[in-house]
Amino acid sequence: MLLGFATPSPHGYFTRRWEAGTRVPASQWIGRAWRALVSDIFREVDEEVRRERLQQIWNRYGHVLVALALLIVIGVGGWRASQWWQAKKSAELGSQFEAALVLSEQNKHDEAQAAFDKIAAEGASAYRMLARFRAAQELARHDADGAVRAYAALAADSGIGQVMQDLAAIRAGLILVDSASYDDLRARLEPLTASDRAFRHTARELLALGAWRAGRDGDVKHWVDIIMTDAESPAAVRTRAEMLTTVTSGVQKG
Repeated sequence: MLLGFATPSPHGYFTRRWEAGTRVPASQWIGRAWRALVSDIFREVDEEVRRERLQQIWNRYGHVLVALALLIVIGVGGWRASQWWQAKKSAELGSQFEAALVLSEQNKHDEAQAAFDKIAAEGASAYRMLARFRAAQELARHDADGAVRAYAALAADSGIGQVMQDLAAIRAGLILVDSASYDDLRARLEPLTASDRAFRHTARELLALGAWRAGRDGDVKHWVDIIMTDAESPAAVRTRAEMLTTVTSGVQKG
């Protein structure tokens, strides 16, 4: 009757089939068996040592590894939640901005300005900047001085970038060109006429027009010459500069 116990497999050496007729000296096969047995013992010892070392490492640092894993999970979850929240707020601000634009198109300018002011005060940076520009634009319809101050604040805000600062200064210049003194206009716009500024052509044209309105023919010629000698000046700006030169010459002859 067989007992229900597993019998360990004999070592491979003892079950190996030797070729027929091959004679192996007793000392040789005993040596081979001994080396194989010793190799198995050392392998089992190495595996046991590795298990003990891993267990020691886990006992010592397991709580740290678990904490790191939790931090990673929490961090990824927080990042995803932040992305979702930002997308939600951006969508809401986009809807509010569109609603304010509709109010402006319906000539409800006071309501539109109030809506833009709210976005400028509470919105994210991109919508806040756009709302500040649109609020100043709405304000210019009934309060030119207030609009100039709003644009001047934008022009002084380095946080919106040089291009947008220059655009704000140009918007203020468009309002002031009919009323401000040439010296005031020049102080605001002359830095924008440098060759590396985005709105240099408009700034030069506004200064030429401001000089003409102030009767400063020498300054008119100065800005018109800059416009005409700049190969990058737009054709429309060149045409208006030529017309201004013609008007100036006609006044002098008269």
